Amino acid sequence: MVETHDIVRPPAELSAALAAIGSATASGELSRMGIRSAFIRGPVTVTPGVRVAGPALTLQFLPKREDLYPVDEYEEPEKQLHRHVMYHAQPGDMIVVDARGDMSSGVFGEMMLTYFKGRGGLGVVIDGCLRDIGEAKQLGLGLWIRGATPNFHAQTGIVPAAVNVPVACGGTLVEPGDIVVADDAGAVVVAVKLAPALVEHAQEHAEWEEFSRIRLSEGGDLRRYYPLSEEARPEYERWRAEQGRA
Repeated sequence: MVETHDIVRPPAELSAALAAIGSATASGELSRMGIRSAFIRGPVTVTPGVRVAGPALTLQFLPKREDLYPVDEYEEPEKQLHRHVMYHAQPGDMIVVDARGDMSSGVFGEMMLTYFKGRGGLGVVIDGCLRDIGEAKQLGLGLWIRGATPNFHAQTGIVPAAVNVPVACGGTLVEPGDIVVADDAGAVVVAVKLAPALVEHAQEHAEWEEFSRIRLSEGGDLRRYYPLSEEARPEYERWRAEQGRA
């Protein structure tokens, strides 16, 4: 009997606030908080326009050894751990997969992703490939991947080895339960303990950028308004008061 652990999930409103912020602002604010790069390098969106954030269920792949792992796709399915990460799925979850950058094996296919969607999952980030990509893109999930393949998950050189353990996805550490923010720009990992401060800083940043965007669209001086200069700050504070935000 295979047993895997669930994750500890942060409050849903924290994930929702990070989704509103987006990956670029999250990455920039994390950098100012001392996290040099939280960007998962490699996976890109194949579902443009989707922006999500949710806690990470993690799946780790390792190199395949045929004496240790079944060759057939459907042989002893309950021993195949890519299924077990799905069993933990709850509404709002993301799945993050360290597939070693492998471009031959399809980590999940349409049927597995249909199950994940039915459980309320939001999206998957895979340092590797998906199978059944045409059908997968129609499910309404967010998909960030390196590519597509017709091969099943263990057909070539990798096998699923662990669920809800720390993984290195695209060279970036992802702990189970970390919040993953993903959109057209890519996927960023946010430690839950840093998330409240990040949200606060990002909301302040978004507010002055909104003001600056208005002034720049009116022909305002780039040197004055981006980034917001100290000379422009009194003008910004007046604008905030006019908007009822003071």
